[in-house]
Amino acid sequence: MGEATALNLANHFKTLDALKDANLEELQQVPDVGEVVANRIFIFWREAHNVAVVEDLIAQGVHWETVEVKEASENLFKDKTVVLTGTLTQMGRNEAKALLQQLGAKVSGSVSSKTDFVIAGDAAGSKLAKAQELNITVLTEEEFLAQITR
Repeated sequence: MGEATALNLANHFKTLDALKDANLEELQQVPDVGEVVANRIFIFWREAHNVAVVEDLIAQGVHWETVEVKEASENLFKDKTVVLTGTLTQMGRNEAKALLQQLGAKVSGSVSSKTDFVIAGDAAGSKLAKAQELNITVLTEEEFLAQITR
């Protein structure tokens, strides 16, 4: 399962208990979750060893932050081309990419005249300079997070 699917599951079920208790039909209602993935998730939560490992992680203090993402129809990034540059401190680049894709954005690796937004983290370099040269809207990581969360 990829990050985008994991994010879709997290947004759909909201809690680990809800995901754990989901039946096959509920799992398949999640975008990008077909019969095979739903079966694997369902079986995972029915194996006592897996449940014990997850419960042990929780007991050790592992936790997941809840981030509610706006629907694709109500956000700035729907049908836009976005480039990530620099080091993101609040989330990993892959997580940011998955979030943007879930919001309906196309994530590109290079800045061009077709780029709508550049999200610039720390130590952003040539991509930031090119975006500024092309008058492309540049958002900081904090501005990006403010746009996507409720």
